Parts: sequence; structure tokens; C-alpha cells
Amino acid sequence: MPAAPEAHRAIEAVFRIESARLIAALTRMVRDVGLAEELAQDALVTALERWPQTGTPDNPGAWLMATAKHRAIDRLRQQRLTERKQEALGQELEPPSTPDLEAAIDKDLGDDLLRLVFITCHPVLTTEARVALTLRLLGGLTTLEIARAFLLPEPTIAQRIVRAKKTLREAHVPFEVPRGEALAGRLASVLQVLYLIFNEGYSATAGEDWLRPELCAEALRLGRILVGLVPHQPEVHGLVALLELQASRTAARIGPTGEPILLLEQNRAKWDPLLIRRGLAALAQAERLGGAQGPYALQAAIAACHARARTAEETDWARIAALYAQLAQVAPSPVVELNRAVALGMAFGPAVGLKLVDALKGEPSLAGYHLLPAVRGDLLFKVGRFAEARAEFDRAASLTRNQRERQLLLDRALACVDQEES
Repeated sequence: MPAAPEAHRAIEAVFRIESARLIAALTRMVRDVGLAEELAQDALVTALERWPQTGTPDNPGAWLMATAKHRAIDRLRQQRLTERKQEALGQELEPPSTPDLEAAIDKDLGDDLLRLVFITCHPVLTTEARVALTLRLLGGLTTLEIARAFLLPEPTIAQRIVRAKKTLREAHVPFEVPRGEALAGRLASVLQVLYLIFNEGYSATAGEDWLRPELCAEALRLGRILVGLVPHQPEVHGLVALLELQASRTAARIGPTGEPILLLEQNRAKWDPLLIRRGLAALAQAERLGGAQGPYALQAAIAACHARARTAEETDWARIAALYAQLAQVAPSPVVELNRAVALGMAFGPAVGLKLVDALKGEPSLAGYHLLPAVRGDLLFKVGRFAEARAEFDRAASLTRNQRERQLLLDRALACVDQEES
């Protein structure tokens, strides 16, 4: 029998795997995501007390579910629900023999998980609350882990989660998958949350690390689950394609001491071929379903151009610029235009890209965006305007909150000084 600390770690690992299933099924029963999480946690506490003495059950998920169901019955009775509701729920929650229990747990599992996804990403919540609640309930991350990932105080994340659950309860958000036109709007919210989680892991906005692989992995895991739940939605395939292709570069994005390595300088032998194949397959599926012009599919197509290029020099920048132009039509934003400027500069010369960047200098939404002066600095460097480039790199360094990125930008500024003096 394992020692208690080892047993506790094993139990917590099992719970992280099973927690989303538990919470999803319990939410269907009690219609309250906060109460469902509490019941699941109660089951975990019971497992921590018993399993070190009795050993891990053959089917730990079934054991946790049965325990949580008993807790649900007790809670409903304590709340003095009507006798009719007690009887109806009691019949549903009464644990049968083991084979039947396992079947009951798997019943409607996909539907339950999908409903939970749509709850945690409900538009009634703020974007920050959606991200925190999704990582908490679907990702199984602790409040401390989420706080560390986003470099926020643990009480701040805890308050967001508590408020989110309260908001859902007070808004009487139904535990259901939206239909028709409502599905598209709600699905867009779900995809945005996964996209934001991945991006924070891929290029951390603050702190000492430029890359947080655990967030990238979590977003990708949830994306793969989602694509299995709604396989006929092309933009879900598009998002998964984008995440797979971006994640394929992870090992090449940082150096031995954690320093950032930019795309054109990466060792492409370190790119993960399996993730590239999966990403290209997901993109092909999005296109087969008629989603080639979706915002995520277009971004995936851009990532695919990089993935298919054996060297940086072989990159089809003209196609990337054209794809950004299409993206600007379906999802216009100054950031898309900034990325298009980079592609134009690579395809047709830095002066062409600089012209578009200069047109974006007065854009209010980019006033504090560090990548605007960073891109402008890079283009100015390439056309030989080193003093102006240095000023832009210094400004970009002052705007970023990520220490690794700040040092990279300061190094670029120093390179401008070297060029001026040479």
C-alpha cells in the first residue's frame, strides 16, 4: 500500500482527470454548477480519507460518482425539497450494482460535458471570469494554479470564480446546449476562451517566463474534447488546427536559459511533426466542412504556411499577406492589420510594411500595445533608420510587462546603437 503522501498525489491525479466528468454529471442533476463542484470536492475529500486505507477502487471514476451522488441526496434532503422531488431525484441518484453504475456514468457524458462548456463560457460572465471558471471546472486546475498562470493574487482568482458561479445561479442559466442561431453566438464565446487561454501560455503577457506550456496544453486538451463533442462545427476544427500548429513550435521558442527565440530564428528541427500533422488534418477538416473563411481557420492556414516551409527562407509570405487580408475582411481589427504589415514587409520589402504600420500609429486601441513599436522598430531597422528604430524598441520595452520580452527588445535597441556606430 502506498504511503499517505504518495496516495494523496495519486488520488489528486485521478480527480483532475475525472473532475470535469463529475461536475458535468452533477450539474445536470442539481442544476447548480457551484453546488456540483462542491459535491465533487466532497467526494475527493472522502477519497483522500478512505483510499489510503482501502486501496484505490478498480473504477475510481465510478466510485467518486457514486459518492458524489450520495452527497447530492443528502444535500437535497437537508434543503427540505418537496417529497416529490426527493423521490424523483432519489430514483435517479440511487447507485445500482457496479456494471449498471458504470453504464449510468457514461450515459450522456458527451452531452453533459458540452453543457458544462457552454455554462463556463456563458456570455453573462466577463471574459476574465469565463477563463477562470473554465480552467477551474473543466481543466481541474486549482485556484492557486490559475493565479500563478496569470500572475494574479490567489484571492483575486477565487473571487472571480465565486462571483461567476453566483452570477450563473442568479441568472438561472439553463444546463443545456443552445440550438439554432444561439449556438453560433455561444460557441464563439467558447472558442474565444480557449484561444485566450492558449495565447496566454504561448506568449505570456507578464512575469519572468515567456512561455507557459501548461496553459497551452490545457487549451489544446479542451479543444480536442470540444471537437469530439461538436464534430460538424468547422470553426472548432479551425481553432484546434491553429492550436496544434502553434503548439508544434513550443520546444523551439525558448533557448537554454528561457530566452525567447523568434520565429525566423527557430530551429525547425525542433518543431513537433506529430502536432503539425494533426494541425494540418484539422485544417483540412474545417475546409471540408465549408469553414475555410472562418477566423480561426484563416489563422490556422497562416500557421500552416510556416509549418510547411522547411526553412524560414521558403516561407510563402505573399500567401500569408493574402490570408491576413482575408482575415481583415471577416474579423477586422488593428492587430490583424499589424500582422498583415509584417507579412507585407517580408513579401514585398520593409518599406511596404512600414507604410501600413505608420497608418496604424494613431489607432487608439494600439496606444499601449507594445508590439506596434516593436514591429515598427524592426521595419525601421531593415530600412536603415537605426536611431528611430532604437527609440521604437525602447518604447516597446517600456510597454511590455514580460521580463523576457523586455530584455529581447532592449537587446534589439542595443543592436541599433551598434549599427549607428559602425
